[in-house]
Amino acid sequence: MSIYAARRARFTTLIAGGAAAAVTLVGCSAGSDGGSADEPVDLTFQSWVPNIDQAVDAFNASHDDIQVTLETITAGPDGGYAKMLSAVQAGDPADVVQLGYDAIPDFLVNDALEDITDHVAHAEDTFVPWQWQSGVFGDRVYAVPQASGPLGQFYRQDIFEDLGIEYPETWEEYYEAAKVIRESDPDRYITAFAFNQAPWLIGLSQQGGAEWFTAEDDAWTVSIDDETTLTVAEFWQKLIDEDLVKVEADFSNEWNADLQNGNIVTWISGSWADAILRGTAPDTAGNWAVGAVPQWSAGEDVSATWAGGSASAVLKGSEHPEAAAEFALWLNSDPESVDILTNVGAGWPAVADTSEIASLQDDPEVFAFYGGQDIWDVFAESDAAVDTSWTWPPLSSTLFASLTDNVKNAVDTGTPLVDAYRQTQTDMVAALEERGISVN
Repeated sequence: MSIYAARRARFTTLIAGGAAAAVTLVGCSAGSDGGSADEPVDLTFQSWVPNIDQAVDAFNASHDDIQVTLETITAGPDGGYAKMLSAVQAGDPADVVQLGYDAIPDFLVNDALEDITDHVAHAEDTFVPWQWQSGVFGDRVYAVPQASGPLGQFYRQDIFEDLGIEYPETWEEYYEAAKVIRESDPDRYITAFAFNQAPWLIGLSQQGGAEWFTAEDDAWTVSIDDETTLTVAEFWQKLIDEDLVKVEADFSNEWNADLQNGNIVTWISGSWADAILRGTAPDTAGNWAVGAVPQWSAGEDVSATWAGGSASAVLKGSEHPEAAAEFALWLNSDPESVDILTNVGAGWPAVADTSEIASLQDDPEVFAFYGGQDIWDVFAESDAAVDTSWTWPPLSSTLFASLTDNVKNAVDTGTPLVDAYRQTQTDMVAALEERGISVN
């Protein structure tokens, strides 16, 4: 058993033994797929990915025995996830749903996922090991990985060249670049400090080497306020204090305008952000490039993700779990489907062999936007360099809400960012204990 798989096994024990909502972690669904030889099985699939209907249409066109209807939902715990869990409790769930890797433990704690091991385990070698393991707890499979969000830095290459800035390979070089960029124009910043994005904040800590949650001795160790995290927080505090970053919510109208007019020069985000950038700032085509995330020590090669990635899971109570698992596996492994998912910005494919994914071999529209650069080389290297020691905890929705609220309060009141992480540590320990989950 690999170290990562062993860690997942300990995680499973902690959920099963400590969560108040007793999770059924062993055994397959008793449901059947019904249907008849003349009528196809009808499935409902819930997802937030724009244009994923193209992949659903491709599945329906290639399958006579299963037909899938797409329901578009809002991403995250305040939108689609709440709807999914409510439907499970009401006994009327969708069959297949899109879940972030971070959300899978939450759904297990709420006993909301079908065990699909018998239907998909044979395909394990098709996927990148760490992504496959994101849906495995103990030796049971609860989700099929779709794509990860390996971090890269999108940057205005034309502005860097005009200002004579070499690409920052370390965070110290990033700081020096930020000063040059700020001095070049009263409205220009190296980036936005996105206080509204817990996944971004978490990714920065992960890339710095933090391990916020570890399962050991039948309990969780929570280390959100560890030395590594506070070092990362202090770095961004320095940028804020010296007015070198613009404190604004990303995806806001102001942020969109700043990308369009060059007032925000870089954006550290997941591979899927390419599609957002091209859609938000089409008039800047040819001016952008992509590089690796700066390192804390020269010569290192450590990356992270934006909230891990996302997967397809079968909700507890689906009337057709076998057919649902078949669709989930096809959606995330068939070359035609994965090519569509990559094109619409679903993220970096979870499949281990990307040689048959046409858009990753040659994508004239994407490459032209980045001045002819094959940006997928950067994200392939980033995905391979992801620190897979990171473990998502149960109650990740609580983690996201707490971190966002505490960081926002810090920037609003001018209190230190390190205090926001310390408060999030306190919040998470209290939330886990309240649910009956053991904490060291």
